[in-house]
Amino acid sequence: MVNHLNLGINLGYWTRGPEDHTAAVVAADELGYDYVFTAEAYGSDAFSTLAWYGARTKRIKLGTAVAQIPARTPTATAMHALTIDGLSGGRMVLGLGASGPQVAEGWYGNPFPKPLARTREYVDIVRQVIAREEPVTSAGPHYPLPLPGGTGLGKPLKSIALPVRPRIPVFLGAEGPKNVALSTEIADGWLPLFVDPQQVETVFGEFLAGRSAGFEIAATVSVIVSDDLDAALTRAKIPLAFYIGGMGHKSTNFHLDLIGRLGFADAAVAVQEKFLAGDRAGAIAAVPDELADSIALLGPIDRIAERMQLWRDSPVTTVLFSGVRDESTLRALMEAARG
Repeated sequence: MVNHLNLGINLGYWTRGPEDHTAAVVAADELGYDYVFTAEAYGSDAFSTLAWYGARTKRIKLGTAVAQIPARTPTATAMHALTIDGLSGGRMVLGLGASGPQVAEGWYGNPFPKPLARTREYVDIVRQVIAREEPVTSAGPHYPLPLPGGTGLGKPLKSIALPVRPRIPVFLGAEGPKNVALSTEIADGWLPLFVDPQQVETVFGEFLAGRSAGFEIAATVSVIVSDDLDAALTRAKIPLAFYIGGMGHKSTNFHLDLIGRLGFADAAVAVQEKFLAGDRAGAIAAVPDELADSIALLGPIDRIAERMQLWRDSPVTTVLFSGVRDESTLRALMEAARG
C-alpha cells in the first residue's frame, strides 16, 4: 500500500494527422499531474510526440510507455532520451519494452529470441551513454560495441552532447514474471499494461520482492466516465479483445498469457479464437465483465472515486489514466484519486 498515488496520463499511439492532445497535456501539467506518457508499436514513434508535448509544458514528466527495444539501437535510444531530457530541463522518463516476435521480426527486422538478455544489455548501454563517464563499450552478443569485423575502424565513443543528468529513470514494460523481476533488478520502475490492483501481490509479489525503495509501479488504467456502466464495460472490452486476440501469434501472445495469470485463461482462449476467426464482435462479447471492470475505472465518477481505493491499497505507486482528454475529467479524476 502507498500513502500517495502519483498521477499521469497515457496518450498511447499517435495515429493520424490532426490528432493533437496538447490541450489535455497542458491541463494535466497545470493541474499538477506527475506524468504524460506516449507509446509506439508499428506506426508513429513515441519520441516525436513526447518532444511536441514537452515543448508546450513546464513541469510534467515526459515518458515513453513504451519505446520499442527492437526499433533502434541502444545508443540511438539514449540519444533521443538525453536530447528530450536536456531540452525539457530533466523531465524525461525512458520506458522500454521488448515488444513481441511478430513486431520485432516482422516490422523492425530484428531478432526476438532471448529478450531478457537483450533488454539487460540494452539498458546497460543506455546507462553508459547517459552517464558519460567513459567511451561506451559492450562485450555482449546482441549489441557489441565497437562492432566486431566490418572495416575494423570502429572505436569506443563518448557522447558529444552533455546530459543534464547523469541518470535518466528507466522503466520497463513487462508482463511475464521473469521480465517483471528483471525490472526490479536493472530499472527504476515497472510499466504494467493490464493490472488488477487486488492481484498485484498474489500474481507478481514474489517477482517484485527485490525492488528497491523508490521503485515505481506505473500502471496504465483505461478510464471511461459514463452513467451507463454497461456501455462503459463494452467500450473497455474493445482494446482487451484486440490485445488478447490480435497483438501476438496464436502460439505466442504475452497479453493472453497475462490474462490467464489473472484468472481468465479459458475466456482469453475463447477471445483469441473468435478474433482470429474474424469474429471481432464475438471476441469483444467474450471478454468477461469482471475482467474489464477489474483492470479499468468505469462508470459514474462517484463509482470511480470509490474504486480508486483499490489502487491506493495496492503496491501501485502511479496510475496513468488512458482515454482521458478533457480538463474537467482530469480534474475530477485527480479529486477522486486524492480521496
